[in-house]
Amino acid sequence: MGKNKLKKFAEMEQMSCVFQCGAREVLADSPVLAMKGEWRNQFFHNDHPLLLELGCGHGDYTVGLARVYPNTNYIGVDIKGARMWQGAKQATRDGLTNVAFLRTNIEMLPNFFATDEVDGLWITFPDPQMKKATKRLTSTYFMERYRQLLRDGATIHLKTDSPFLYTYTRAMLEVNHLPVLCDTDDLYNQQSAVSNQQSVRLEDARRLQTHYEHQWLERGLTIKYLAWQLPKSGTLVEPEIEIEKDTYRSYGRNYVPQANN
Repeated sequence: MGKNKLKKFAEMEQMSCVFQCGAREVLADSPVLAMKGEWRNQFFHNDHPLLLELGCGHGDYTVGLARVYPNTNYIGVDIKGARMWQGAKQATRDGLTNVAFLRTNIEMLPNFFATDEVDGLWITFPDPQMKKATKRLTSTYFMERYRQLLRDGATIHLKTDSPFLYTYTRAMLEVNHLPVLCDTDDLYNQQSAVSNQQSVRLEDARRLQTHYEHQWLERGLTIKYLAWQLPKSGTLVEPEIEIEKDTYRSYGRNYVPQANN
């Protein structure tokens, strides 16, 4: 591990807004587990809504949401601590009291949040995981885990550049009859992006852009956006669908256009 990463990890250990807990630490009964069910009381000291950003990366979206909506609490979740340092540094520098960061694996979220403790999720530009469905953050594998901490009918937001993940998620929502609040394959096209319900405002999805979102827009890629509700009840099944793979490397961040035949 490079010296720069070690320095960032050391700095985050001193930041009150950062909570770090890997798999081994959970098994060893990490003190962070005591936050389960107590995030509002022990950290935020209010009863405001609590939203998570999953795969928060640099944390710029988490911090941006916290600035725009001071009466909502936000927690950015990611396993990549060196990236998270940037957002945590901003939050600490600016004295934001409604933002925190949790460094852990996303599948471990039920260890840190109690039933109905979380009011909603943002999933921003995750790896589409085209090889294995259970690794996709919008798969039924993860939906079942989200159910353990989300209140009934909570809203999940997905922003992605990946046609593959967008198509897969739409199929997952359709086969499970989950209520879709907004669905657009071109978020910044004023004519094609229409919200189905007033409970989801497109301005919220357009107002902030992540580090990678800027890159995709500069490369001429469209941003896809889905918002849906996740009820507590009902058996979830995976869609049986063949999906064309993306023609560029989304997670590798290198644009590789498909050759003309």
